[in-house]
Amino acid sequence: MKWIIILIIVVVIVLIVISAYNKLIRMRNKVDESYATMDVYLKKRFDLIPNLVATVKGYAKHEADTLEKVVAQRGNAHGTGEILDSERAITGAIRNLFAVAESYPDLKANQNFMDLQGQLKKVEEDIANARKYYNAVVREYNDAIMTVPTNIIAGLFHFEKRQMFEVDNENERQNVKVEF
Repeated sequence: MKWIIILIIVVVIVLIVISAYNKLIRMRNKVDESYATMDVYLKKRFDLIPNLVATVKGYAKHEADTLEKVVAQRGNAHGTGEILDSERAITGAIRNLFAVAESYPDLKANQNFMDLQGQLKKVEEDIANARKYYNAVVREYNDAIMTVPTNIIAGLFHFEKRQMFEVDNENERQNVKVEF
């Protein structure tokens, strides 16, 4: 009788460990999938940038050169952290480029530029949504590997905390001042 109780307890513990491990695997796969989804949108934006640079070159060569340098940095990025950092820089460069475009009425009126700007705006919205989803699943995953009892399983099987996508530039966190 004593051995049966011990066997039942061991079986229950094994089932809990298996369940927790499988939960962590599913969550890690969700994080990877959400990163891959965001990466698809980032690639789509990356593919639009050469067209934008070509359109802008005749009007604002300095800004086009800046954007090209930032994009080259993306090509050298390896690993999630470096890629996310380079994407922050590209986002900032695109914003600056569109702000500078206000100074060039001919560029603002150029149909190619307007089409590219519209496409980039849509892609930026998709990227923002993908980042929100990515951060949500990363938070859920990080919570799981840091809370009992799954933190024990996470430690045993080396599940590592994942990095969230965050705004590094303090200016981007400030309220926008609108004046008329």
